[in-house]
Amino acid sequence: MKIAITGALGQVGAALQHSLSDHTLFLLDLPEFDITQPNSAQQLAGMKPDVVIHTAAMTNVDGCAKNPALAYHVNGFGAQNVALACLRSGAAMVYISTNEVFDGAADAPYHEYAPTHPINPYAQSKLAGEKIVAQLLQKLYIARISWAFAKGGNNFPAKIIRAADKNGQLNVVTDEISSPTYAPDLADALKKLIVTGHYGVYHLINEGICSRYEFAAEILKQSGRGDIPVQPITSDAFQRASAPPLYAPLQNNLAAALGIKLRPWQEALAEYFRVTSYE
Repeated sequence: MKIAITGALGQVGAALQHSLSDHTLFLLDLPEFDITQPNSAQQLAGMKPDVVIHTAAMTNVDGCAKNPALAYHVNGFGAQNVALACLRSGAAMVYISTNEVFDGAADAPYHEYAPTHPINPYAQSKLAGEKIVAQLLQKLYIARISWAFAKGGNNFPAKIIRAADKNGQLNVVTDEISSPTYAPDLADALKKLIVTGHYGVYHLINEGICSRYEFAAEILKQSGRGDIPVQPITSDAFQRASAPPLYAPLQNNLAAALGIKLRPWQEALAEYFRVTSYE
């Protein structure tokens, strides 16, 4: 199978390269391939892929809050260009989305059919992407993830380790709650999903729910830094440009019905530390 990966240099893209190495891959990223350029649709369609996995996005949540127009340009118009390439070439598309399309006001994890209500520009632009690709395509998988991490990425575990080593103590919020997603596990799940032809919306997250505080504590424990104190705080004490949904864990119901599940996030974190060295 011929598979194109946008954002191939990101942590999800890198994991996909490894997981899908037995296929013919087209690896697309800046500066050679810019999803915001209209000719990118023609460029991608000319490759005649069977599947396009669209991971490229503006994922700096605070940056999106500071520049919403750019967020929509990348995450909306960029996704439209990729979808048009799929439409012209007959390829199936995988659109990587986010738990932040939900507002965080629920009292239970969000299922795949739950109404969306994004509350920040990043999430609004990602939902715009969901909508435009769904309008254009029938052969479409929308895969929502949250708190992605993998070796080499500037992700939450890496930031926690850096801050702990620098400061010797941490303040971490207890009221932001979700489901971590280990990119290699996501990539393996997507590899299984794209051969099903069972198009739709999926929540591909590692099993289990945690707060940022609980995630940080487990990161320190598994990295041998369990003696570093972690002070619990609430989000109103942490000033940032964007307001994330506070309670936005996801339920994996539909992929699980196809036999596709991701292991518990604690086990995935242990694998992350087996392949990632922090001296």
